[in-house]
Amino acid sequence: MLLAIDIGNTNITIGTFDVDGLANTWRVSTDHARTSDEYAMQIVQILHSEDIDISKISCTCICSVVPPLTPTFVDICERYLKTNPIVVGSGSKTGIKVNYDSPRDVGADRIVDASAAYHIYGAPFIVVDLGTATVFDAVNEKGEYLGGAIAPGMVVSADSLYRATSQLRRVELNAPPNAIGKNTIHSIQSGLVLGYSELIKGMVNRFKEELSPLSKVIATGGQAEVIENEVGIFDVIDPNLTLKGLEIIHRLNSSKT
Repeated sequence: MLLAIDIGNTNITIGTFDVDGLANTWRVSTDHARTSDEYAMQIVQILHSEDIDISKISCTCICSVVPPLTPTFVDICERYLKTNPIVVGSGSKTGIKVNYDSPRDVGADRIVDASAAYHIYGAPFIVVDLGTATVFDAVNEKGEYLGGAIAPGMVVSADSLYRATSQLRRVELNAPPNAIGKNTIHSIQSGLVLGYSELIKGMVNRFKEELSPLSKVIATGGQAEVIENEVGIFDVIDPNLTLKGLEIIHRLNSSKT
């Protein structure tokens, strides 16, 4: 059984894969102060809650955009799970070629998402990852990762708006009834949810002009389903794209472990 770990800025997503594919997923909060022992106990408890014997975990694969936590989870895999984890990096086999000015600068999660989309859905495509950041990635018909764009995520923008103003409040990220908000809550929701929807549609259109008008649009991340109806251009919403990419990359690299 494979344990896949996606270490993000806000959440750490964990998934198990058996012979039938993705079997379970969990999310825990990213906490830089937590030790490997604390994280290990949390993971063991989660596995036990699903009646998963940790001795059944035979391999692990890690994707991290939080460098200080990477060795923490390598330690967990080695000491508690008795595995030699594959940590996705610039030397990992992914099935795609990275055509970036400095390939090492591309976040591991972006490459994992692109690898998953390429192997599962085919190219060309645009990945829209709606998480802590709103990230766009482009892969052409040759399977070449060309680059993308990064903007603050909706939650980050909402928190910044709340913290930087005296009278604006936190709101749920739901679409308001109209673009012209009749109260403060609807006005904020309009700016965030509808505003980000227009940002996404505009960026996807620009990407298609440079990439291909036939490019698939694959959405992932915690906010994808929130704005699906407002955007209306997603061909696929795959909330587990990164975990699936980790499983694919593990298979491609397992001969090296």
